[in-house]
Amino acid sequence: MAKFTLEKVNKLLEINESFKAPDRLMELLFDKSKRENLFKSFLEVSTDLSFDWFHQYFEDEQAERKTNKQDFTPNSVAKILSKLVGPQNTYMESAAGTGGIVITNWWQDCINESPLTYMPHEHLYWVEELSDRAIPFLLFNLAIRGMNAVVWHGDSLERTCRGVFLVENQADDFLSFSDINIMPYNDEVKDYFQIKNWVGNPYPDHIETDSDEWSKNVIANMEMKQLWKENVK
Repeated sequence: MAKFTLEKVNKLLEINESFKAPDRLMELLFDKSKRENLFKSFLEVSTDLSFDWFHQYFEDEQAERKTNKQDFTPNSVAKILSKLVGPQNTYMESAAGTGGIVITNWWQDCINESPLTYMPHEHLYWVEELSDRAIPFLLFNLAIRGMNAVVWHGDSLERTCRGVFLVENQADDFLSFSDINIMPYNDEVKDYFQIKNWVGNPYPDHIETDSDEWSKNVIANMEMKQLWKENVK
């Protein structure tokens, strides 16, 4: 199994010191072309998407243990939690970190179906995280796997929020990467996402997904899945 060592991750991010990783990664995530090229570079190292590649790297180099009490769930524990929950169409997790548990749950969702029947639009993952350092790694992990997810950046208990990301697989194809969108800072979003107050520096306006194209792809996939079920009968 290929390992994403400190040196390897820093090389892929083109940085010479690990403390630069969150800012560098966030910069790349907001440029779709650069982001997807980065995804391809990581996939050249490993195509095993069943676990969080950044687990050890982040825990060793980025975790805010003193200020935010950050420690990360071992992969073995994440697998047990996922099996206890079982297959669901929706998922919610606070203190998601870099995404170890949600990745394990997503992987179980994938292997519970066949490539012909697994469709990203049928699964929505809602994750919340406080740490500015963890958010870039969490977004990376969700988007490279083609997941549909809400990423709520803020304090889950106080319900104070810096911003809400919508990670969306426009192609509705499990082999495709997801887009990254930032929800607007308005009252409708505030009410829907249960935000008490906006805090911190707001993220810039950023929309990538064409909602009409996404709807068209979802409808086509639903029709294809229905035909497949009828033929199986």
